[in-house]
Amino acid sequence: MRADKIDIVGSLCRPLADGAEVASFLAESRALTRPGALVKSAQLRKAELGQFMTPPRLAEFMASLFSERRGPFRLLDAGAGSGSLTAAFVDRWGSEGSSVSAYEVDPAMLPRLRATIKGLDGINARIISNDFIQDAVYRIALGDKGQGFTHAILNPPYKKISSGSAHRALLGKIGLETVNLYTAFVGLAIELMAPGGEIVAIIPRSFCNGPYYKPFREWMLSRTSIEHIHLFHSRTEAFSDDEVLQENVIIKLVRARAQGRVTISTTRDTSLTDLRSHEYEFPEILQEGDAQKFIHVPTDPLHSDIGGIPLAARTLSEIGLEVSTGPVVDFRLRDFLVDAPENGTVPLLYPTHFAEGALEWPRQSKKPNAIRDLPETRKWLYPNGFYTVVRRFSSKEERRRVVANVVDPSAFSSNSIGFENHLNVFHSGKKGIDRNVAHGLSVFLNSTVVDDYFRRFSGHTQVNATDLRMLRYPDAKALARLGAWVQQHTRPAQDMIDEQVRTLNGTSP
Repeated sequence: MRADKIDIVGSLCRPLADGAEVASFLAESRALTRPGALVKSAQLRKAELGQFMTPPRLAEFMASLFSERRGPFRLLDAGAGSGSLTAAFVDRWGSEGSSVSAYEVDPAMLPRLRATIKGLDGINARIISNDFIQDAVYRIALGDKGQGFTHAILNPPYKKISSGSAHRALLGKIGLETVNLYTAFVGLAIELMAPGGEIVAIIPRSFCNGPYYKPFREWMLSRTSIEHIHLFHSRTEAFSDDEVLQENVIIKLVRARAQGRVTISTTRDTSLTDLRSHEYEFPEILQEGDAQKFIHVPTDPLHSDIGGIPLAARTLSEIGLEVSTGPVVDFRLRDFLVDAPENGTVPLLYPTHFAEGALEWPRQSKKPNAIRDLPETRKWLYPNGFYTVVRRFSSKEERRRVVANVVDPSAFSSNSIGFENHLNVFHSGKKGIDRNVAHGLSVFLNSTVVDDYFRRFSGHTQVNATDLRMLRYPDAKALARLGAWVQQHTRPAQDMIDEQVRTLNGTSP
C-alpha cells in the first residue's frame, strides 16, 4: 500500500471568521504577498533560495533523535526539497493514519518530492507549493492551527531577511522578530506545534549568539525546551557537496515542556562513526542572568566552564578596558592609504602584520602599510601606545579561534597608529593601556581554556567585539602579573601559557 492521499495545494490561507480585524489583516497581507513580492523565489534555484539538500545518512540520524511514540503523527516538513527528511522520518516512525504537510516552493523539486511521497506507506500527505512563511503567519494570526503538529523535521533555507521585505513585515504581525529565513522557519514551526510536539532541525549555529538573534532566542526559549544539540567538528562536512561553509548544528526542541538536562553530541562529519555524547545541566548551556541569552555548546565536560580560572570573573569595564572593532575601513579611505610608510603617514595595522606572536611592520604584502595623517583621517586613528589586538576572522580548522597579539609603541616613531577593521582592539578610552596589562591580556586570550570557552558560544569563525565583551577576565593586577611573567619568556609554549593561566590564584595587595 502506498501513500493514501497526496494533495498538491497552492495555499492554505482562508478567513475563519467575519469582522473588520480579520478583513484588514487579509487585505494587508495579500498586498504584501502579491505576485512578484514573495513568489519570485519559486523561479529560483537552491542557491538563491538558500536551501541545501540533506544527505541521506544525516536525514536518518535526525529522524532517530525523536522520542519513541505510538499512534499516528502529524508531521511538518517546511522546505522539504526532495523529501529525504520526510522519508527518513516515516521509515523510522511511520504508522497508519498519519499525515505529512510538506512545503516546497521550488517547482524543480516538486516532481522528486511527489515521487518520494508516493513511496510512503499509509500516509496522508499534502505537498504545499505556497510560501511557508506566508501560510504559517496566516494560520497563527487567524487561529487556524488545528490540533497542531506532533513533529517537525526541518532543513530550512539559510538566507538573510532584509528589513524592508515582505517576509519581515509578515513575521512582525505575529511578534516574531528575526533576520534570517532559517530562524523564521523554526520560530513558525514552534508556534504551529501541539504541546509536547518535537522539532528536529539542522540549522546554522549563528543563532546561538549575537545581538541580531536575541529576539529569536527569547522566542524559542519561552516556548520550548532544548533536549539535544549535535555539533559537527568540521565546518564543511554537513553539506560538503554544496560547498556550504557555515557551521551547522542539529537541534531538538520540545514545545511546552519543562527544561531539563541537555544532551550534546559531536561527530567529525556525517559518517557519524565517531559519535560522542554527554549530558549537561541547563545552566551550562544558558548561563543564569545572561541578558543576551547566549546558548553555549560545551563539547567536553572537562572544558565546560571558565570557572577553572578563579579570577576570570570581571567584565572589561570593571578593569577599566574596552574593546572595539578597528575603525579604519580601507575601501572607504582608499585615497589615503599608501603601500609603504613615508613622510606624513602613520602605520596602518592589518591582521597580516601579526604572525607567530610577533609584529612585522612594515610588511611586503597586498595590504598597505600606512595611512596619511590628515585632518580627514585623524578621527580614525589612535594615539601610539600599548594595545592588545585580536583578529576578527579565522579558519574553523585552525588550532585556535582566538588569536591575540600586543602592539608595542616602540615599533613606531609616529604619534598615531591606525587599526584596520579586521582587528579588534583592546584600549582605554581610545588610548593605550598599561604595558604589563596588554601583555597579560594577550596571554590570557591565547590560553586553551579561553579558546575552548569561546567556541562554546560562537559557532562562526568571526570573533566579534561583542563576543569579547561577553567574556570574563582576571582583574588588572592579575593581568599585570601575567604580563610581567610573559615578558621574561620568548614565545612561551602553549602548555606554559595554559599552566600560568590555570595557576592564577588571587590578587596581590
